[in-house]
Amino acid sequence: MEFAFSGQVIEWRGPSPYYFVPVPDEECADIREVAAMATYGWGVIPVRARIGEIAFETSLFPKDGSYLLPLKAAVRKPHGLSAGDDVTVEMSVRLQP
Repeated sequence: MEFAFSGQVIEWRGPSPYYFVPVPDEECADIREVAAMATYGWGVIPVRARIGEIAFETSLFPKDGSYLLPLKAAVRKPHGLSAGDDVTVEMSVRLQP
């Protein structure tokens, strides 16, 4: 299951700040259809993603009926991304065997 979407980087201010890109509603609906085959627990969904030339693996976080794509510093810093920036994401859900 592959997706391409654009979104705005948001910052979560917890004990340590973290950055995410919210997954659009339409893609979230498609992901929910395969969630049981993809999750390895706690509702997180493993994905492969690409922003620009940087490919990475992470897990989507469930949040209020949708999903957030975490952006590690190793992804954000080379692109100079911060809260409020628009990004284009290519992403595929990694289904569990």
